[in-house]
Amino acid sequence: MKLARTIRFDPSDLNVFPRAADEGEWALVGTFCFAGLGETDIKGKVRQAFSNGFLGLDSMGFSTLVSIVTAKPGDIDKIENRLCEIFITEFGAPDKTAAMVAATEEIKFMADLCAEHKTGTLLALQRSLGDDGIRESFRSLPKPDSCAEQKIWTMVEDEDNEADADADAKTVIGAVS
Repeated sequence: MKLARTIRFDPSDLNVFPRAADEGEWALVGTFCFAGLGETDIKGKVRQAFSNGFLGLDSMGFSTLVSIVTAKPGDIDKIENRLCEIFITEFGAPDKTAAMVAATEEIKFMADLCAEHKTGTLLALQRSLGDDGIRESFRSLPKPDSCAEQKIWTMVEDEDNEADADADAKTVIGAVS
């Protein structure tokens, strides 16, 4: 099963979110974190987390980008148990059964989102609050092909300095011999 892990290319998440996720945490869309908030509650760093943040499960922090990875069965169990715990302790789930149902749905939603993309693809999220509730849209940034075959610079000889370069080369060769 494909899921996502948080990724950080620069320190901006540390400055824009109320709490930034650590790099490499299992991540979910996490919109449930904002379900009880109204428009007046969504301001400052909370607004940034609401607008662009995936939820990192270990820290309960947010990440702007996530990377699609393959999760092993043991990973799924850990994610389910952690999310179940979060639903009980942080969001007041009435019991473990209800929390597990919600956790399973959240994980399935993320797995469905990741399934259509290749491993290594990056995902970004945009949330908005409207009259009909919270809306989400996702962007994918495909994993670039290996840069090993890409031409990253071109050597161009400077015609004016060609004679000087030959003289410099002869000087270096003479010093080595």
